[in-house]
Amino acid sequence: MTQKPRTGEKLIATNKNARRLYELLETYEAGIALMGSEVKSLRAGHVSFKDGYVRLRDNEAWLVGVHIAPYENAVHTGHDPERERRLLLHAHEIAQLRAKVEQKGLTVVPVRLYLKQGRVKLEIALGRGKKVHDRRDDIKDRDIARDTARELARY
Repeated sequence: MTQKPRTGEKLIATNKNARRLYELLETYEAGIALMGSEVKSLRAGHVSFKDGYVRLRDNEAWLVGVHIAPYENAVHTGHDPERERRLLLHAHEIAQLRAKVEQKGLTVVPVRLYLKQGRVKLEIALGRGKKVHDRRDDIKDRDIARDTARELARY
C-alpha cells in the first residue's frame, strides 16, 4: 500500500523497514541542515535509510546512519555520505522526545524524506521495537486480508 503524498509535498524516499521493525506511536516533522551537494543528491533520490536512527545529545537531535550518495556533478568539495546531520526541531520537541525515549525505552526512527515548499523535511517517529511474534501476526493479517479480497473479487 503506497502512501499518497500530501498536497505541496514531493516524496523523496520512505523507510520501509521502520513500519516493519517498529510500532510507530507519534510522528514529528523536522528540517535537516544539509550541504548543497546533499540537496542535489536527495532531489535525484540517492538516499538509503539502512540503519538510520535519531540520536539526542546536548539538547540537539542528530540523524545518524542515513546514507546520502555523493552528487556526481559536485565540484571537488563533495560531502561525506555517512556524516551525522543536525535535525531542526524546537527545544520543547527535543525535550519531549528525550523524556519519552528515556522513560519508556522507545527509539526515534526516520520514516520518510520529502520536499515541502522547496525545503527538505524529515518525518521522524517514536517507535517501539516489534517482537518476532508481532511481525508474524502482521504477516498473517496481511495474508488473510489478501485472501478475503481475492474471494470478494471473484463474486
